[in-house]
Amino acid sequence: MTTSEIAVSNEKLKRNLGLFDVYAVSTGAMFSSGFFLLPGVAMAETGPSVVLAYLLSSIIIAPAMFSMAELTTAMPRAGGDYYCIDRSLGPLAGTIGGLGTWLALVLKSAFALVGIGAYLAIFLDLPIRPIAAVLTIVFAVLNVVGAKESTGLQRILVTALVGIMVFYCLQGLIATFNAGDGVVATRLNPFLTAGIQGFFGTVGLVFVSYAGLTKVASIAEEVRSPDRNIPLGMMLALATTIVIYVVGVYVMVALLPNDQLMGSLTPVADAGDVFLEWLPAPFGLILVVIAAIAAFASTANAGILSASRYPLAMSRDHLIPPPFSNIGRYKTPTFSIMVTSGLMLFAVLFLDVANIAKLASAFQLMIFALINLSVIVMRESRISSYVPGYESPLYPWMQIFGIVASVMLIAEIGRASTVFTFLLIALAIAWYYGYARANVEREGAIYHIYARLGKRRFEGLDHELRDILKERELEESDPYERIVSQARTFDFEQVESYDNLVKHVADALSTDLAYSASDLETMFLTGKHIGATAVSHGAALPELRLANINQSQIILVRIRQGIKLDLDDVAGKRIAANQPVHAVIFLLSPQEKTGQHLRILAELVSRVDEAGFLREWHDAADEHALREVFLRHERFVQIYLDHEPALSTFAGKHPSDIYLPKGTLLALIQRGGETLVPQDDTVLVAGDCLTIIGDPRHVNELYESFH
Repeated sequence: MTTSEIAVSNEKLKRNLGLFDVYAVSTGAMFSSGFFLLPGVAMAETGPSVVLAYLLSSIIIAPAMFSMAELTTAMPRAGGDYYCIDRSLGPLAGTIGGLGTWLALVLKSAFALVGIGAYLAIFLDLPIRPIAAVLTIVFAVLNVVGAKESTGLQRILVTALVGIMVFYCLQGLIATFNAGDGVVATRLNPFLTAGIQGFFGTVGLVFVSYAGLTKVASIAEEVRSPDRNIPLGMMLALATTIVIYVVGVYVMVALLPNDQLMGSLTPVADAGDVFLEWLPAPFGLILVVIAAIAAFASTANAGILSASRYPLAMSRDHLIPPPFSNIGRYKTPTFSIMVTSGLMLFAVLFLDVANIAKLASAFQLMIFALINLSVIVMRESRISSYVPGYESPLYPWMQIFGIVASVMLIAEIGRASTVFTFLLIALAIAWYYGYARANVEREGAIYHIYARLGKRRFEGLDHELRDILKERELEESDPYERIVSQARTFDFEQVESYDNLVKHVADALSTDLAYSASDLETMFLTGKHIGATAVSHGAALPELRLANINQSQIILVRIRQGIKLDLDDVAGKRIAANQPVHAVIFLLSPQEKTGQHLRILAELVSRVDEAGFLREWHDAADEHALREVFLRHERFVQIYLDHEPALSTFAGKHPSDIYLPKGTLLALIQRGGETLVPQDDTVLVAGDCLTIIGDPRHVNELYESFH
C-alpha cells in the first residue's frame, strides 16, 4: 500500500436515513439507565443537587456535540468518532478510539438489554438473561436486514418513549405545584449533602447519561444531507433529553422523600406511583414500564447500529481484518453486525454487564476530549480540503472547555473507571503494534501542523478529503455543469512554455475580470495556487480564489504536443511532471465560496483521474467536445433540432419559450462551428444542437422523450 492509498473501500453504504432517523438514534442512545436507574444512586451521592448535576452535565457534553457535528459534516464516513480521531491524530489514536468505543458500546447495549428484562420482571416472572439474549438476536437480524428497517423500529421506540415521558413530566409538574411550596422546599433542603467535591463527582457519574449523543456520527455515511441532518438531529435530541432528564429528576426529588429516592432502583416508577394514582390501577405503572422498555430497547438497537460501524471503518483502513468491511446483500456490514451482536450475546449471558458498563465512563470522557482536540488539529492543519458543512461556534474556546472539563471529570469519576480505561488503551496499543501498524502508512492531520514547523506531513489525507468532497451531495448552488458547459477553450498544437500559456490565458481573462492581465499572470506563476493536484495523468489544474468576482470560471486548454511543467507547490515543494501535460484546466472562484470551489475542483480531479481521459481529450473534435469530456454524462443531454419531427417546432422560438423540467437548464447552443450561450433574445434555428444540463432523473426523462 502506498502513501496515497487511504481507506480503500469497498462498497459504500446506502444513504437512506433522514433527520428523524438521526434524532431517533441520538435520543435513543441517551435514554436508558441514566434516567430509569441512576437518579436514586446519584441522589445518594449529592442530595437534591442531583437536578443541577444533570443540567451541568448537559452543558459539558455540548462541546463534544458541536465538535462531532463539525468533524462529521467534513468527513461523513462510517465509524464516527473513530474515523475523525484517526484522520486528525493518526492511526494509533484511531485504533485506541475505535476499539475502545466499540467495546464500550457493546457493554452499554448489553446492559440496556438486561435492563429490559429487569423491568419486564415487574409484571412477569421471567428469566432476565434469556430474554436479553433473545432480544439481542432480534435486534441483530433487524440491523442485518437494513439500517432503514432498524431505524424504523428506532423511530417507533423513541416516539413512544418521548410521548410517555412528556406526559410523565407534565403530570409530575402539576403534582409538585399542588403539593405546595413548603413540601417541595423541605425535599430540596439541604441542597448539597456532600459538598462541592461530592457534587462534581456526581456530575461525572450522570455525565455518562448523555454519552450516547455523538454515536450517531458512526452512521454518517448513511445519512442524507449530512451537513444539515446530523447537527440538527443531535441538537434536537440533546434538547429533548435535557428537558426530560432535568424536569423528570426534579419531579422525583420534589415528590419522593429523600431516603426513599436514595434507595430506589426504580425511581421513575416510584415517583409515578405518587402522582399517577388517578389513573386506573395499574395503568400508571404500565405506562412507566412501557417507557422504560422502549428506552432500553432503543439504546440496545441504536448500540448495535452504531457499534457495528466501528469495525467496518477500521477494516476499511486495514486496522482489523478485511471481513469486517464486507457489505452484505442488504447493503449493511453483515459480518461486523454479527460479530458485534455475538460479543453482546456473550456479555449478556456470562458477564456482570452493569458494573463493567459503568467502568467505561472514564473512557467515554477521554474520547470526548480527543474529539474536541481533533477539531483544533483539523483547523490548525489548514488542509484546504477540510470544509465542514457545519462549523462549531466559539472556536477554540468551546473545544478547550470540553477538553478541560473532560479531564477534570475523569479525575473525579473514580479509580476503577480510570484503571479500566488504561486497560482498554493498553489492549488497543498492543493490537496496533501487533497487527495494524504493518498495514498502514498514513498519518493524521496533526502532521500538517508539524509541516508548518518544517516537519513531515501526509499528502494522502488531502487526497482523501478531496474525494469525500466529491461524494458529498452537491448543493443546489453548485453550478458545475453550467460552468463547464460555458467554459472558454483554447486549442494549441504546441506552446513554448507554461509562462507563455499563462500570459495568453491572463490576457483573455482580464477582459471580463477586475484584474489586469499582469496581476493574473503573476498570481498564476507564483506557484502559491498550485496544489497537490497540480500535475496528474497528463493534466494540470492551476486554481485561484479571487475577491471581486461573482461566479466561478473554467478555462480548458488543450496542447496537442504537450508541455513539460516544473513548478513550486503551496508548500514550496518542487513539482515536476513525469509526462507531458496535454490538458491545463484553469479554475477561478469567488474567494468567499471555498466549499463550492473545492467541490468543483474535486469533480475536475476525479475526471482527470479516470481511465481513458487523455484518449477522449485527444479525440475531441472541437471546443464543444472538449467541454463534454468534463461534463458528467448522467447530468447532460444533447438534443439536435433536426433529428425528430417533433423538435422542428422549437425552431424560431426563444429559449424561454421551451418547456424544460424543473432542475434542468439550457446551457449551450452549438450552431455550425459556433458555440452560443443562450440569452433571452436568442432565436433557435433548425440544425442547432442544444446542451441541457440538470439532475440525473430529469435529464434521463428528457433523453427518453427525444431519443
